[in-house]
Amino acid sequence: MKKNIEEADFNETGYSYTLSLISGKYKPIILYCLMEYEPVRFNEMQRYLKNIADKTLSSNLKELEKDGLILRKVYEQIPPKVEYSLSEKGHSLVKVLDRLCDWGIENRPKQ
Repeated sequence: MKKNIEEADFNETGYSYTLSLISGKYKPIILYCLMEYEPVRFNEMQRYLKNIADKTLSSNLKELEKDGLILRKVYEQIPPKVEYSLSEKGHSLVKVLDRLCDWGIENRPKQ
């Protein structure tokens, strides 16, 4: 049976929800970094992402934490130490990120 696009609402799809969590220039890269290297400190993440402003990285990390995809662990010491890692919900997204990576490897132009 053919679906009727007139009655469809993209915002109600799982695809829309997933994109809302990982959309943007840096969120997928932050998640990939944590998937490969967790736990990661703020400065390590900044070096990994190269030319990202402190404020931009900080706001992306806060959004990912608010959405339940990453965990922020603060160590009470001087100087302060903060590490980021994937939450259980974030780890459940790894299968999706792995498939994106596989697709990129399979379809990347040969050099």
